[in-house]
Amino acid sequence: MSSLFLEVVEMLGQTIEKVVPITIVLALVFSVLSHFWACNPGTPWWRKRELVTDTCYWFFVPVFARVLRIGLLILGASVVFGINDADSLIAFYDNGHGPLAQLPLWCQAILFLVLSDFMLYWLHRMFHGGAFWKYHAIHHSSEDLDWISAARFHPVNLFIGTIAVDVILLMAGISPNVMLWVGPFTTFHSAFVHANLNWSLGPFKYVLATPVFHRWHHTALEQGGNTNFAGTFPLWDILFGTFRMPKNRLPETYGIDDHAFPSEIGGQLAYPFRQLALEQRQ
Repeated sequence: MSSLFLEVVEMLGQTIEKVVPITIVLALVFSVLSHFWACNPGTPWWRKRELVTDTCYWFFVPVFARVLRIGLLILGASVVFGINDADSLIAFYDNGHGPLAQLPLWCQAILFLVLSDFMLYWLHRMFHGGAFWKYHAIHHSSEDLDWISAARFHPVNLFIGTIAVDVILLMAGISPNVMLWVGPFTTFHSAFVHANLNWSLGPFKYVLATPVFHRWHHTALEQGGNTNFAGTFPLWDILFGTFRMPKNRLPETYGIDDHAFPSEIGGQLAYPFRQLALEQRQ
């Protein structure tokens, strides 16, 4: 058994080891919060119809993202900078490189959050149209929207809509060490905005994406499904005319207009390709 294979297995194990305690904490926190401040009272998250599907995504996505992110960074270093040996790669990416790496780590973290969110805003809008929607529809397919729905992403959507952005910014010189700051924040905040909470945070709804803000995005198109694209900062929606937060109203129903949409993860991963084959036959 090669050392590379053993290293990959070890990395996968380390990723799962980190995900488990985070999952337990998030489950406890949002169970308590949604008990008192539910946006849509009713069935709790642990009794939702597609819990097994979302649980599979919850553990699959961080493993897939980490492997692909590291792989792309290694490929990028080889192709763009001509770095191929392990020691040079570690030295190159250990603390970033170039002018951006000279900034304080907290400043790099803020820069990473702002730039990535701006790019993700436009990529998110792209995934809501044309040929890209069939991949993003997986994320919108959950009718029982809750914190654990945050990881329901097709690998194509995840690659183009998240991982590629991370790789671009890290290739530009931002230190991978910012992920020690950004990673926990994005994990919690992503679960937070999908959580079954009626929180809009008052005037801070214009500063940070909230559960009500994002739950409007998961409603039908005529209700708000083509608004609130920002993942973290609603400023982008305000600037580009896609902000929606109706007064004295809360979103009620979620999902997509496709009653034949598969509920299990295997069918969902195959869904875009089946749709593509269907389009080609027509």
